[in-house]
Amino acid sequence: MKNGRAVVLVVDDSALIRMGAVDLVQSAGYESLEAQDADEAIRILESRDDIDLVFTDVQMPGTMDGIKLAHYIRNRWPPVKLIVASGQAILDESSLPLGSRYFAKPYTDHAITDAMARLLAKDSAA
Repeated sequence: MKNGRAVVLVVDDSALIRMGAVDLVQSAGYESLEAQDADEAIRILESRDDIDLVFTDVQMPGTMDGIKLAHYIRNRWPPVKLIVASGQAILDESSLPLGSRYFAKPYTDHAITDAMARLLAKDSAA
């Protein structure tokens, strides 16, 4: 968290859903970045050192889906917090990296902002 404001990267191939998630992130007081797929998300992560949390969809076109992206991020950038959401896949959180949170779509805005706050609070408490 730089300058006291968390940076959240939203990854979703649906522009409409991505815009809604970006609005949600900003209304919760966080800085938001956006990517339309895992490849773009990785390019952004490689170019910045201030991303605190990635909020990703599961189903996406490209070289990897949201689950593979979450594992890739955990292995390469261990401190980055992860929230994974899906409207189609029903997941068990055990298929995600340790410490990740999973939400089925449609999720409530409050559930996501609460999860973000809890995950990011763990960072500031350390």
